[in-house]
Amino acid sequence: MDPLLSHQQQLARRNFLGRSCSLLGGAALSSLLPGRLQAAAGSVPGLPHFPAKAKRVIYLFMAGGPSHIDLFDYKPAMRDLHGTELPDSVRGEQRITGMTSGQKSFPCVAPMFNFEKVGERQTWMNTDLLPHTAAIADKISIVRSMNTEAINHDPAITYINTGTQQFGHPSMGAWLAYGLGSLSDNLPAYVTMISVGKKPGQALYARLWGSGFLPSRYQGVQFRSGKDPVLYLNDPDGFDRDLRRKMLDGLGDLNRQRFEKVLDPEIESRISQYEMAFRMQASVPELMDIEKEPDHIFESYGSQSKTKGTFAANCILARRMAEQGVRFIQLFHRGWDQHGNLPKDLAHNCESVDQPAAALVKDLEERGMLEDTVVIFGGEFGRTIYSQGKLTKDNHGRDHHGRCFSTWVAGGGFKPGADLGETDDFAWNIVKDPVHINDFNATVLHNLGIDHERFSVKHLGLDSRLTGVEERRVVKEIIT
Repeated sequence: MDPLLSHQQQLARRNFLGRSCSLLGGAALSSLLPGRLQAAAGSVPGLPHFPAKAKRVIYLFMAGGPSHIDLFDYKPAMRDLHGTELPDSVRGEQRITGMTSGQKSFPCVAPMFNFEKVGERQTWMNTDLLPHTAAIADKISIVRSMNTEAINHDPAITYINTGTQQFGHPSMGAWLAYGLGSLSDNLPAYVTMISVGKKPGQALYARLWGSGFLPSRYQGVQFRSGKDPVLYLNDPDGFDRDLRRKMLDGLGDLNRQRFEKVLDPEIESRISQYEMAFRMQASVPELMDIEKEPDHIFESYGSQSKTKGTFAANCILARRMAEQGVRFIQLFHRGWDQHGNLPKDLAHNCESVDQPAAALVKDLEERGMLEDTVVIFGGEFGRTIYSQGKLTKDNHGRDHHGRCFSTWVAGGGFKPGADLGETDDFAWNIVKDPVHINDFNATVLHNLGIDHERFSVKHLGLDSRLTGVEERRVVKEIIT
């Protein structure tokens, strides 16, 4: 039975059951002992639905909307389109944001960078800004036909992370923590970290890694680069390990007594979180100490890899977390919202992420982990071919574009060296093999052994899923 549904039924019958469930609280706590964490952290009975190709996910999320036109979706015809007006027949009835809705002219802008065909399949890529990614072209699949209905950041980033534009739904990491449980006794199933590019850009909200209507123990834990990697984890002055253990035992007794009366699943979550925090006090400092990594690792991840809080340092931490059993690791890198000054700001952002992202893929492969680790690189949408604001010889901006954009993925059952999807010469409309963001999420779940149509929770009368309530497909063209 679905454990969440079971909790809901317990709550509905609590007056009948009363104290007959007095052992449940103790069972919840005992399940947190080493070796029993899988059951405590989730693991819905019946999952995985079929043999999984992947065990974990590392999601490199470029918040703000990287320009697919300037990075991955190049066509030589764009050079001839530069400076011409975007035809109404191409733009059609698509909504545009309020930032450009008042423009009288929509001049097309070709990329101001060098593109080359790379890899055995000779796929187009920006080799000026992504030389390291170009060097691993045969290890990644590029989907150039991703699409979303959202045109503004908050609904778009909520949509791709939770399967809906509405607030209050679980994130992908929370779904996986709930469904598959943890691979570690001493670390959360879901961890997120944030770094910043040239400019901070749009704010990120904790609900993006929240648990929504699932119990709160499945939400992501944000790790930070400062003195305290996890807030409120350290003991106050005067507390030693033994005293903390006695305090938690007493608090556990009180929580169990309360659970016996009200059967609230959040009490079980509270017990679980306290116990996990106790174990993390010992495991997190060692995990975050990357100084012990050999010199060749820092060299491969780039010059910023020794600086705490950078995307490069977070990529090393992501690999360390994957080694130690974190199920879902999400690195948010802010600052990709280039409405102006795109050539310089985009170049700065790519300099921050290109080498470490490629190094992460190679590092996992060398350790024999890429075959069961999904690595995703992408954002919430792409950018328009037309210039936002005034177009000059060497400067311009681009507005949001959700009708098509590009994402790459590697490892964990995805085909290496594959391309999928095609857009028109304006990189505006999809002409072949569209992949909705929830189709992509369904495919990630599939490689983790989950049938997205069968992985649901009753919420407000609906069978709610990560992939939404509409019909979605597994993108079989890019999986092995």
